[in-house]
Amino acid sequence: MNLSKLLENLKQYQVYNFRELDIKGITCDSRKVKNNFIFVVIRGIKEDGTKYLSEAIQRGAKAVVYEEFPSLEKGVVGIKVKNARRAYSHLCAEFYHNPSLNLKVVGVTGTNGKTTITYLIEKILKIKNRPALLIGTINYHYKNKIILAHNTTPSAEELQFLLSQAKKERIEYAVMEVSSHALAQGRVDDIYFSYAIFTNLTQDHLDYHRNMEEYFQAKAKLLHLLKPEGKAIINIDDFYGRRLLKVCRYPIITYGLNKKADIYADCIEYSIKGTDFILHTPKNKIKMHTSLLGTHNIYNILAGVGFALEENTDLGDVKKAISEFKPPPGRLEKVYDKDFAVFVDYAHTPSALENVLSVLRKVTKKRIILVFGCGGERDRLKRPKMGKIATELAEEVIVTSDNPRSEDPLLIIKEIISGIKKKNYKVILERKEAIFSALKEAKKQDIVLVAGKGHENYQIIKDRVIPFNDAKIIREYFKNKQ
Repeated sequence: MNLSKLLENLKQYQVYNFRELDIKGITCDSRKVKNNFIFVVIRGIKEDGTKYLSEAIQRGAKAVVYEEFPSLEKGVVGIKVKNARRAYSHLCAEFYHNPSLNLKVVGVTGTNGKTTITYLIEKILKIKNRPALLIGTINYHYKNKIILAHNTTPSAEELQFLLSQAKKERIEYAVMEVSSHALAQGRVDDIYFSYAIFTNLTQDHLDYHRNMEEYFQAKAKLLHLLKPEGKAIINIDDFYGRRLLKVCRYPIITYGLNKKADIYADCIEYSIKGTDFILHTPKNKIKMHTSLLGTHNIYNILAGVGFALEENTDLGDVKKAISEFKPPPGRLEKVYDKDFAVFVDYAHTPSALENVLSVLRKVTKKRIILVFGCGGERDRLKRPKMGKIATELAEEVIVTSDNPRSEDPLLIIKEIISGIKKKNYKVILERKEAIFSALKEAKKQDIVLVAGKGHENYQIIKDRVIPFNDAKIIREYFKNKQ
């Protein structure tokens, strides 16, 4: 694409050393620069893109977007902007011809439930023989192509590329988890959403957002990115969901566990085999069964139903999709179920851990043995809260290492146990040893929950990324017992 064409709709910019260029790509990562690329200089929390400017030019960048004037080599076009992140999002969308305008993009945001909802929507669309591009925490995939996920919501360039691929493949829908980081950093500013789904808001990411209000405002931004004909699907049982009702300018579909919601559930019955309930919609009610466990998953299902009904999906197809749907990897995933049951879950916030433990409490009369830790370089305030929740809702708790990153794992554990008042816990630093210890302790009809890492297949210790997957470790234990 010609540089002049690319800059046509960019606002508030100045150009230095302009010459026409045939732009082959845009990136803010100097390692990805190729000949005739635009390099966007972004100042992040940990990195300043200015440090990589020379490398980018050496690799072939012919134009540079920046906020503060750097020293440019001769022949390099300089594009000065007020907000480099905003410009990056815009230019990426322009480069890929704004693919979201021709897709139905479903954005799911909130603290908990995003992955399950996106996978359920994908399942509903499959029932209707409509393939979707799915973008989220576990991976990015469409048709038979799977791409490793480095972030819940990828960069603006990668997002627009994925959407453009979906368009080329004649895929009608893109279903994506939208993180608060992505919203705050403008990664999705130039995506036109057909649906915005809000799940809930509880404490998380306060290492990045200064407080809960700032966290909420980041999430609320998704509603301002809807197409003119877009719709919002909101959990009205959540305090922040009710706040959104007051500011949303678009048609709203509400869901919850009370009759004030457009879509609600009642007569809920739980068992270790799944959950039964009656689904109420504005026109009908129908009995439902799901293999998913717990109240939090009823909320996730209701959000998916809201989307399905707005897409005129037959209620019979909705029931079929829900009955066949299996939890995504690491989302209350049952790994073993013989004398006792073993689950793996991604719960890494106080509310998520409380939800999962409360679910398991409803389906067992015996003990819950919990293995969990907290990640390093993340919200430290949640650590003692999670310690307190763990020991109050589980009979036995093993506090262990999660992804300590650059932090001392023993200091993380110390902060976790600072919130514990009971004596029903022990510390085993090595995560594999902690999991094995829990499995050895388990007796008939107990439940073992390994929480915090879910689907992850690695452990980050200092600057090392070590292969590690909770479910795989559990299977290894039982294989060795045979």
